[in-house]
Amino acid sequence: MPRQLELLKRSGLEIQPEAGRSEPRLWIRRLVIWSEPGVILREVILRPGLNIIWAPDPVDRPGDTEAAAPGHGSGKTLFCRLLRYCLGEARFAPSEQREKIIAAFPNGMVGAEIMVDGTQWAVVRPIGTTRKHFAIRDFAVDAVKMDADPTGMDPFLEAVTASILSDDVAALVPVNDRLNAWPVTLAWLARDQECRFDKPLDWRSADSDSGSPARALSAQEHLDAVRAFIGAIIPEESKLRAEIGELQTQRDQTGRDATHQAREVDRLRARVLGELGRGSDDLPPGRMAVEPLRKAAIHRLAQLSQLDSAIDLSDVTDLRSEANEARLRVEELNRRLAVEGARIKEIEGLVAWINGEFPVASTRVAEADQPICEICEVPIDRALAEGCRLSHKLPDFDTAKRRMEQLEQDRSRETSRLEASRAERSRIIAQLEPAQRHYESTTESVETEERMREARTDAWYKARRLIDDVEWLDEILIEQERTQAHFAELDRTVEEKREQVGSFRAAHATTFHHLSRLFDAILRELIGPDATARVALDGNSLRLSVELGGERSTAAIDSLKVIAFDLSAMCMSIEGHAHQPAFLIHDSPREADLGLSIFHRLFRLIRRMEDVGEQPVFQYIITTTTSPQPELTVRPWLTETLGGATMERLLQRDL
Repeated sequence: MPRQLELLKRSGLEIQPEAGRSEPRLWIRRLVIWSEPGVILREVILRPGLNIIWAPDPVDRPGDTEAAAPGHGSGKTLFCRLLRYCLGEARFAPSEQREKIIAAFPNGMVGAEIMVDGTQWAVVRPIGTTRKHFAIRDFAVDAVKMDADPTGMDPFLEAVTASILSDDVAALVPVNDRLNAWPVTLAWLARDQECRFDKPLDWRSADSDSGSPARALSAQEHLDAVRAFIGAIIPEESKLRAEIGELQTQRDQTGRDATHQAREVDRLRARVLGELGRGSDDLPPGRMAVEPLRKAAIHRLAQLSQLDSAIDLSDVTDLRSEANEARLRVEELNRRLAVEGARIKEIEGLVAWINGEFPVASTRVAEADQPICEICEVPIDRALAEGCRLSHKLPDFDTAKRRMEQLEQDRSRETSRLEASRAERSRIIAQLEPAQRHYESTTESVETEERMREARTDAWYKARRLIDDVEWLDEILIEQERTQAHFAELDRTVEEKREQVGSFRAAHATTFHHLSRLFDAILRELIGPDATARVALDGNSLRLSVELGGERSTAAIDSLKVIAFDLSAMCMSIEGHAHQPAFLIHDSPREADLGLSIFHRLFRLIRRMEDVGEQPVFQYIITTTTSPQPELTVRPWLTETLGGATMERLLQRDL
């Protein structure tokens, strides 16, 4: 039969292990790091119960403490990250550190033998450049062949999800893929050292570059996951919460619609009142104002439908036709005026040329009448009288005279043409001026008539639109009433479903009461019997409180509350009252804040928990630079000792 330690009873911490369980549901038996296939760099044997990874401070080391390197930077966090990596986390270190490890160990691998409900799994994953991942059931890590086809991590994730969490619990974890339920669980069971144990639901830091799906969860979703793990939520509540989320989304959208409709109502109402020249004070509210506005708008349209006797709205078609004819007449006269202008210019040039020819022709006639020898410039009569043997060609008097007569005729004809063209141009100009005035007058008449028609049409359409606006106002007011009624209905439904959720939470009060009792007992073990601690589901948040002469909230107390919360949940797992395994990795809790006495009490508490039952049914792995009690600095509790010197570091390298 399982036995209970009297010491635990006196402290108030009473743990009854799950019946029939002889080992943890999940625990790591062995971690192996290979610098290359077949070459073991480090091997760490782990066990159920307390496992201490110690990187001693120089003051705690024997020998020359001044020469010893400090325990910080020895690889404690990397050790935890490699365990998480073998348990299914996406990455084993931040990117900069990964690159250095890959450069140092291009063929490096890490493997772990993991017990899952009594079945051993061999998980081997790369820390170098290779991309082969193995997860093989009933295998040892040494037996995994690196040249075989990789299996990937899915077989292991499937086994843990089905065997440890169960598909029902995985379905309650707020993730898109059921295989991500285990990595979320792991995020809680093995918190980032970067989170510094500040908040119970703060598991993964962006600085760790873990790739965990827990990074995408909100605080509410973290709480929902914890409730799923400890059995404080059922599918009906989860479904109801999802319905509430959808209803809240609809309600919020409906509220936005109502606000938009209210703005539209105010805008339309103001426009209608402005068109009618009325104030809003004399109108009733809401839809009661529609009928008075409708009557006023119809009256305005009826008034505008009566023609004003001062306005002659004759058919504008005849005016447009007359204006078009006037335009064509003006265009024709302008064309003829341009033709005559060009002709006059041409004739004037020709007359000027003829006049320029007259002196030459006159000279030639005179010379023909009294010819001069072209060679010796002597009158021909003299040359004939005295005899000139050089000149024998006489000027043609008849030809010169005919040329002179032709020029006279041409000048007379072109002068007549010029006078005729000038007279025609004058007639055209005389006709153009009244034609232009007529065209401008008819065009202005057309524009006036059209403006009058447009003004009347605009006024009519404004009145018509005013009626349409009133009708649209009525429709929006009707829709607004429906929207407001729908919003009220959604709000009422959300409140009703929230009350149902509250009833579900009340049904799980026993679970939180049990968790709170364990939390209280553990903190009294760590702080003292006068302490009082409590876990409460406060609205949509998880509240951890500690009272010791008043409520305490310091950095040390906050860290201690988170550690105690994790241990309380692990105790529930030991008892079989929670779905997550009784497995925890605490990477370097803030020993300096906690104080050495509290830190030693933590080790003693975990050590005594090993004796609850025939053998330990949990695995607790903790890294620290603070020296445990002397009796725990030996195996089996001291699992591995690391140091700051090169060969004492986890990877035995300066990275």
